[in-house]
Amino acid sequence: MKPDLLNKKRPLWKWLLLFIAAFLLATFGYGMLATANDASDAFGHPTLNILWSAILLGLYALFVRLMEKHWPTDLSLRHLVPHTLLGLLVGFIVMVLVVCTIVATGCATVAWKGYSSEQISIFIMFLTVAVGEEMICRGVIFRWIDERWNTWAALLVSALLFGLMHISNDNATWWSSLAIAIEAGLLLGVAYKWSGTLWVPIGIHWAWNYTQGNIFGLAVSGTYAGETLLTTAVNGPDIITGGAFGPEASIISVILGTFFTIVFIYNRRLH
Repeated sequence: MKPDLLNKKRPLWKWLLLFIAAFLLATFGYGMLATANDASDAFGHPTLNILWSAILLGLYALFVRLMEKHWPTDLSLRHLVPHTLLGLLVGFIVMVLVVCTIVATGCATVAWKGYSSEQISIFIMFLTVAVGEEMICRGVIFRWIDERWNTWAALLVSALLFGLMHISNDNATWWSSLAIAIEAGLLLGVAYKWSGTLWVPIGIHWAWNYTQGNIFGLAVSGTYAGETLLTTAVNGPDIITGGAFGPEASIISVILGTFFTIVFIYNRRLH
């Protein structure tokens, strides 16, 4: 039986229990690795971060195999490289357009700072962030609701929960969480549905964070991530610049994120 039909056929109580179990295990696994990363500088080593990412995906695959009785098609190794590269390109383009638009409004200036070897570690660290959050929000929440109910319900719920995940961040507001839900939550969900793999949303998420934080030197969901290639000084209203939370709280990000979401939806309809 196809995986989506299997989830439709399950009794609601059993589907709900498995859904909660998958969510809690994914959240616990990601939380444990994030805690270990924060507790020791050794865990920030690029090789170890790649290993943690592989472990998270391996645990996800094992859960799907044991509890859902199939291997996860959204971890297709055949699509790992091309889909990840596509996601990286999309995430980079979106955030470059966001910052360039803010600069064009006269609300920010950008200057060269310089390269630091620390940026390699940060770049790989953002891989673990992308893998963990996409495993939870798209691999579990979106996929399970999509298979049981429908895509629109999956998009709405996964996007809103993705936004709420950031409400406790530094400088977060209800607006910043809503903005993330619209500009990123919907985009990542549609990218997942469009591609059928986790690799595209992981790539978008990965490049999105690194570009705003360590290329342009802006806050990533309220937090500054370390060494940057450029420095960006903002001097306009928060609704344009995103303020202390970073460009994710900018109306420009909401508009451009929505545009790319529509592009993915339209492209899927053409296919």
